[in-house]
Amino acid sequence: MRRLILLAMTAVFIFSPAASAEQAKPRKLSVKQYTDMMKAGWIGQMVGVGWGGPTEFRYKGTIIPEANMPVWKPELVNQFKQDDIYVEMTFLRTMELHGLDVSIRQAGIDFANSGYNLWHANRAGRVNLRKGIAPPDSGHPRFNSHADDIDYQIEADFAGLIAPGLPNMVIELGEKFGRLMNYGDGLYGGQFVGGMYAEAFFETDMEKIVRAGLECIPKGSQYHECISDVLKWYEQNPNNWEKTWQLINEKYHLNPEYRQFSCSPERRAFNIDAKINGAYIVMGLLYGEGDPDKTIVISTRCGQDSDCNPSNAGGILFTTMGFSKLPERFKSALDPDGKFSHTPYNFPKLIEVCEKLVRQAVVQAGGKVEKNDNGEDVFVIPVAKPRPSRLEQCWQPSLIANSRFTKAELDEIKIKTVEKDDY
Repeated sequence: MRRLILLAMTAVFIFSPAASAEQAKPRKLSVKQYTDMMKAGWIGQMVGVGWGGPTEFRYKGTIIPEANMPVWKPELVNQFKQDDIYVEMTFLRTMELHGLDVSIRQAGIDFANSGYNLWHANRAGRVNLRKGIAPPDSGHPRFNSHADDIDYQIEADFAGLIAPGLPNMVIELGEKFGRLMNYGDGLYGGQFVGGMYAEAFFETDMEKIVRAGLECIPKGSQYHECISDVLKWYEQNPNNWEKTWQLINEKYHLNPEYRQFSCSPERRAFNIDAKINGAYIVMGLLYGEGDPDKTIVISTRCGQDSDCNPSNAGGILFTTMGFSKLPERFKSALDPDGKFSHTPYNFPKLIEVCEKLVRQAVVQAGGKVEKNDNGEDVFVIPVAKPRPSRLEQCWQPSLIANSRFTKAELDEIKIKTVEKDDY
């Protein structure tokens, strides 16, 4: 009897909330270290899109021959006119002006007022907003025929870069900014990417980083299935990325069941669906083995959106490395005065804004900023299990929200031009 009592007491201790909390101690990250890693994340995006840029959609459903891979030049880092960079700046500006708690409707107004060129889901979403269709309906499949496209995925880096170790903040930011133009897998792609960035501040094992991102999206979605497949095929073919590429291509490019909300049949070779391009991000991360050149080259050579995918992969990997440890060839030619298109930000201002927002994010998530023994600021970041968004798919959408801008809100939209959706 005495033994049974002791066992029961031990079980209570092991499974008590106090013991559980002890196992989930807050993570700590000095502000100095955070800034070094966050800067590297932005550089990685710029390097990836600059390096892969000449290949974008030139290779569809085929691997780019190694001989056709562009040569890296240090000046290619200055990517201030790329849509997978400048759109994020609009979201950061919205939060800079209105705070992290800014409404989705204000986010929509600010996006409607953007002046840069857009394509696919971004363009369709902005067209809807300028017509008065407010979010989340601006990204709903009834109004947006590109809702499963790659758009929020390519611009979600900002979410993880201002939410280190905060997956639920990443998910919430996706619900606010991702729904301006995307839905279902199109939204989940961005939350997945943001989740990987959030983990990259504390982890260098790429498989663990990918799995952390996967926890940020709902099981049962085709996107979750896709990334799970890539992880499985990587385990089966750890030294043969081209074999894994073939398996991805067969299921997520050639099988129409996994392209139910993709481009029209006459453009089937062109695949801008978030799932397959997300798989190519993961290909670079897993098979790149922590090497920046190999990571970006593999993500690029997978084809399709072969500048955006290495941009995401490069950003995540570079975050784990930190700016101070990046090879000089990736940062030596950076123009600090270069302005990102239609934004008030150059690179130093971008870093300053992210530092401001991350302090708000940590505190809002229940963390704090404390001083270490050297008097330096340190983030104390609570550990929380990700709470993914609800499961939705574009070919079986939920009801629309019947969300429309009021006259006063429409008056805030100064750019009335409605672009033609020809994509």
